[in-house]
Amino acid sequence: MKSINLPPSPKGHFLFGILNEYVRDSLGFLTQSAQEYGDIVYFPGIRFVGYKAYFINHPDYIEEVLATKTHQFGKFNQGLGIIGRILGNGIVTSEGDFWRHQRRLIQPAFHRERIAAYGEVMVAYTNRMLTRWQAGEIHDVHEDMMRLTLEIAAKTLFDADMADQADEVGQALAFAIAYFDQWQRNPIAMLLPENVPTPGNLRSRKVIQRLDAIAYELIRQRRETGQDTGDLLSVLLHTQYEDGSPVTDQQVRDEVMTILLAGHDTTALAMTWMLYLLSQHPEVEAKLVTEWQTVLNGRDPTFADLPQLRYTDSVVKEAMRLYPPVWGMARRANTDSEIGGYPIPKGSVIILSQWVMQRDSRYFNQPEVFNPDRWADGLAQRLPTYAYFPFGGGPRVCIGKSFAQMEAVLLLATMAQKFQFTLVPGQKVEPWPAFTLRPKQGIKMVLSERSLQDTPVLSSNL
Repeated sequence: MKSINLPPSPKGHFLFGILNEYVRDSLGFLTQSAQEYGDIVYFPGIRFVGYKAYFINHPDYIEEVLATKTHQFGKFNQGLGIIGRILGNGIVTSEGDFWRHQRRLIQPAFHRERIAAYGEVMVAYTNRMLTRWQAGEIHDVHEDMMRLTLEIAAKTLFDADMADQADEVGQALAFAIAYFDQWQRNPIAMLLPENVPTPGNLRSRKVIQRLDAIAYELIRQRRETGQDTGDLLSVLLHTQYEDGSPVTDQQVRDEVMTILLAGHDTTALAMTWMLYLLSQHPEVEAKLVTEWQTVLNGRDPTFADLPQLRYTDSVVKEAMRLYPPVWGMARRANTDSEIGGYPIPKGSVIILSQWVMQRDSRYFNQPEVFNPDRWADGLAQRLPTYAYFPFGGGPRVCIGKSFAQMEAVLLLATMAQKFQFTLVPGQKVEPWPAFTLRPKQGIKMVLSERSLQDTPVLSSNL
């Protein structure tokens, strides 16, 4: 058998490869691998799974995989498990001509004019949540943000009020994430067919059935009314393919589930980690308050305010640098390829990590420090494109990127003008790199009312 020139590599177990080290501490293991072995690392795989894995950690190599050689690298959907079954053949998992068609179909819902109109809903729904909050209460902000962003996504994109279903959907997603994490870390479970009646498979089947019922009811109601409200659901239901056939209910369901779940999760996690970081950095919070006093003077933010909320935007960028909701990605080599002088055989899995890349000291001074000011002097323009890529990149860059960025700024300015968040003492805040980067035990905060008028304005230049 012809030998392959392999990059540097940790030794790994003769049977399970690097699985044990990865399972024990995924973020730490990937970080250490980049530090010890360089910009491209070979990961000895699980022998009976049968694919080679390469971890790349250089902006140029990441750009090759995500942007310049996209025809050579496709999605690695085999590793999605229950998440893949929930998302179906939606825009996140589909490929080729079908994906391109679906992307063109969905894209208008995220055009600038549409997003500007969504801003009013985002602020209104946030205020609706705030009316239920009282000073002195303890809230798990992760739960609150997941519920809020789900309701916003449902209203803006599907003109649906999901207040009654939000908790149920949130619980279903939480189970799916936990089950995905357990499944991914168990090589035996990964090899079992989905129809084997294990307790986990039986529970996951019920979860998917319930999510299906919610999505199909949404579709049924809209079909019955026949309304074309111009939202994304209307586009999906009133579009025909080139051969004249309509978009099937199954495909509408897949797109609805993908946009609804994947769309709200990213912003919810960004908000959760942002509130945590602000609770630990009062000097950053004081600068935010100063900006809001100057720009908003106590009123709610609007889409038109976004260009003036520059420091708020920097806080969002910096929080997503340190705690990227999508902490890692995988691609599969469709053909024999080459990266960094090393051959990449067809079928190999390529691993990329926003967590590792965005904490690289070559590109970020004091990378472990939460410092929104680093973005004030044009850092984004000086960085290599893929040194910072919380929304992915290339043709498959997150379709809701602008939506999520605007939502994070508007939600933060709306909430934190009215309430201050103090971390409940004694709790362990631990990043959990499951499908997305979640706080393992949630993040509990004490609410206190904020009076902007009582806060001194800082004289520093924002």
